[in-house]
Amino acid sequence: MRSSFRPTVLLGLSFCASSALFVANRLPVATAADSKGIAAITLEEAKKDSDFAIQGEYAGELGDQDGKQPWGLQVIALGDGKFHAVAFRGGLPGEGWDRSDKVEVDGSVSGTAATFKGERGTAVVNDGVAKIATPDGNSLGELKKVERKSTTMGKKPPAGAVVLFDGKNGDAFTDPKKFADGLLSQGITTTQKFQDFSLHLEFLLSYMPAGRGQGRANSGCYMQGRYEVQILDSFGLAGEHNECGGIYTIKKPDLNMCLPPLTWQTYDADYTAAKFDGDKKKTSNAKLTVRHNGVLIHENVELPKGTTAAPVAEGPEPGPIYIQDHGNPIRFRNIWLVEKK
Repeated sequence: MRSSFRPTVLLGLSFCASSALFVANRLPVATAADSKGIAAITLEEAKKDSDFAIQGEYAGELGDQDGKQPWGLQVIALGDGKFHAVAFRGGLPGEGWDRSDKVEVDGSVSGTAATFKGERGTAVVNDGVAKIATPDGNSLGELKKVERKSTTMGKKPPAGAVVLFDGKNGDAFTDPKKFADGLLSQGITTTQKFQDFSLHLEFLLSYMPAGRGQGRANSGCYMQGRYEVQILDSFGLAGEHNECGGIYTIKKPDLNMCLPPLTWQTYDADYTAAKFDGDKKKTSNAKLTVRHNGVLIHENVELPKGTTAAPVAEGPEPGPIYIQDHGNPIRFRNIWLVEKK
């Protein structure tokens, strides 16, 4: 299956006493006008596009004299001055969102600001602040831009860990040429093979505003080369099995914890290999627990089959850590695992 930004029309912002709601809709598809084809893997490259400064996460409290409550907002750049915004009552995902329905609206740039405007309210995002108002112009407050950091970022390998990449070279992988400037790029496979393990991996998604679905910073991390945890710019999306954090074709993440592109992110995975008898008949499925940016998104999930198009078929033999190349620039660092005996 292929995820996609879906067709939509601009709907209004809705504000009521002590709350502020965006009216739900869908993400738009790419158009012929979205032709820049940016694939920035550094901040210097991304800043050449003025939309990059607007994209990101915003948080704060909104309301009127009847009371205020926390809100989170994710603003997604879609290319050529177009944006999509997703609002979360209670705060951002993983930081207060009450898991109620998300509410969404489209917007566009005028000057240096992105405006999201509807029949029942407005939001203007500029210079790191989202200003929210009622239709008659009464302010409901501001949400300020935040830059979140994974709670497991920079986690150090314990004694006895197998260090696959520490920024010095790419020798633990079959293609060490993928190493440059202290980072690894996509399309790498470990020379060593493993059974049960706990894995730590840090990754950086490229900024591809004109991309959609599987064409937007796409990669994946395969346990034993058999079971893929998707790597994709799914910032602001629903969180499906083929989006960031999903176990491809098997299970969607319990929560979409994807941060904006060009933000370093983490996966911490605990993997137990499938078991086979002497005739190589499977007697128990592989199991996987995953934390994305420190937040639990899969807990002891059974993997009844190998991922579609996985390079290694299910079997009793150990397998490598494989990081997929889908043609989009991705960067990796601080990769290590602890084998379970």
